[in-house]
Amino acid sequence: MPRPDTLSPGQIKHMLEVRRHLHAHPELSNQERRTQAYLRGQLETGGLTAVRDVAGFGLAVDIEGTAGLSNRKVAVRADIDALPIEEHSGVAFSSTAKGVMHACGHDAHAAMVLAAAMHLHRHRETFTGTVRFIFQPAEEAEPLGGRRIVEEGLLDDIDAAIGIHVDPYTQAGKIAVAQGPFTLASDIFDAVIRGSSAHAAKPEEGVDAIAVACAMVSELQKIVSRERDAYDPLVISVTSIEGGSSYNVVADTVRLKGTIRSGSPATRLRARERVQDILKGLALAHRATVEFSLVEGEPPVVNDPALARVVALAADTMFGAGTAVAAAGWTAADDFGFYSEKRPSVYFRLGIRNEAEGCIYPLHHPQFKIDETALRVGAELVVKIACDALGEGL
Repeated sequence: MPRPDTLSPGQIKHMLEVRRHLHAHPELSNQERRTQAYLRGQLETGGLTAVRDVAGFGLAVDIEGTAGLSNRKVAVRADIDALPIEEHSGVAFSSTAKGVMHACGHDAHAAMVLAAAMHLHRHRETFTGTVRFIFQPAEEAEPLGGRRIVEEGLLDDIDAAIGIHVDPYTQAGKIAVAQGPFTLASDIFDAVIRGSSAHAAKPEEGVDAIAVACAMVSELQKIVSRERDAYDPLVISVTSIEGGSSYNVVADTVRLKGTIRSGSPATRLRARERVQDILKGLALAHRATVEFSLVEGEPPVVNDPALARVVALAADTMFGAGTAVAAAGWTAADDFGFYSEKRPSVYFRLGIRNEAEGCIYPLHHPQFKIDETALRVGAELVVKIACDALGEGL
């Protein structure tokens, strides 16, 4: 029996309306109360009444095919949270929340996956097995939603998981996928450096916490440049430095924040140890003290080879040869890594780049924009990949 993978013009219009609503009303990680209510309303209006709350402000709903009997289940995940960024994209549906923006495309993810869920619900007679759609909160910040999804058992009965992410480096309508490691692991760290105050005219009478922090930031970069194999990914970034309050007072306290992104378990462990060693050693050398803390974040996303082939074949079959392009991994992290750690998974990137329309800015940029014509490709691919992963494509 042929399976209708194509969305109607009305479905595409509705998907874009959903995306624009979510874009105009973003919410930060672990605060997605209105987003959750809005998506629930959309699902229930579409006839999906067995929607349940998960992972705090997330949702999950199962759609069971009626074409035959099957115990096979796959999960499709969309993240729904936004970022603490003031929007400067200029789109007509820009954020109405001051200092909050969907600068990573999660509004598009939610809209595409919602469209796929409603489409499969209407066409239950065309597939067998169950598709669990998960609208996951808190991909961007701790406590991570992906970890909670696993802890709450939503993947315990799942055979495979599917994730999608927009990609501003790939042309609109193309998709990027590859087998094996596809993102890096990520940990976050905090350090509080404590010196002692003094008059700025007499710095020798104190311990300048800012000077100590500057030395630390500089030395941390040498872990990457001098202490790891060039073929083993590692990125260490200090992303916040706060300290001092006056022109004429030596600062006694400075706070640093940063991330450690790594490609292998051994490098991840070694980098954690070296960051802590360097911070403590430099504090001692400068007569200061440091308090260090680290939160273990998401593991790397690792694509199952068979599922990666399903994605590439589906893309080329539906939209023409060459739609699926060769893809290098991202040094970014994604908590879909918790899914791939638990179950065979695939995470593919949907191109949304369009130079003519100004869709050229990277993720997490205040001018980030999406070529919305790509969303149809993403939604229809989610439908086909989910059905293929239920058994037909494996």
